[in-house]
Amino acid sequence: MGIRGMETGQKRLVLMFSQLGDFDSLEYAQALVPVLPALDQAGIRLAAIGIGDEVGADRFSLFTKFPRECLHVQANADLHRACGLYEGLQTGVGAWPDLLLMCAGLGSPGTLVEVFRGYRGDRSASQRFKHPLFRLAGGEGFLRPFELATVRLNNMVEVLGRWRQYVPDDRWMCQRGGTFLLDADNSCLYVHRDPGILGFSETMNQPLSYLDPFIAGCH
Repeated sequence: MGIRGMETGQKRLVLMFSQLGDFDSLEYAQALVPVLPALDQAGIRLAAIGIGDEVGADRFSLFTKFPRECLHVQANADLHRACGLYEGLQTGVGAWPDLLLMCAGLGSPGTLVEVFRGYRGDRSASQRFKHPLFRLAGGEGFLRPFELATVRLNNMVEVLGRWRQYVPDDRWMCQRGGTFLLDADNSCLYVHRDPGILGFSETMNQPLSYLDPFIAGCH
């Protein structure tokens, strides 16, 4: 698919979101929003492609604050699979059982570790809230216990309350996403293909660290 503004001759960050209602898609978008000015200053054009429809994209953008003009949708996972992205566990019994098994860590390496990190906190990650309750739970300046789990719970409540907006077709729920940072000549500066649920970054404690060499001094 051709996307206006993403032509060669400039650095481009292409995000292949999974379903718009997926934990990874929401969390990745929310992580990116604060660094959008730095991307712009560094001359890196941005496009995200998720599985869903235009109605879901509108709601996704409203909820996450991810710019709607940078969000594009596909009705199926054909493009994801053409990019060599992991289609998720495929047992043949259906998308829902496969998704639940992936949530339990089957065919989804790293998922349970990342879930538990959300509950126990992480001193190598940044804090997400200024609420005094989290300060009491562990201090300030790092990801406190239950802080990331609260972010994910908020995202889950949002999606479940508008399920068919976010997930118009259940068949693609297990499909994983990826990240492609392209140079002006189309060579790849960085590639990550998600290995499982909650695996949208190689460094989930600092999920955008791969951008650091390219946006240094632009914050």
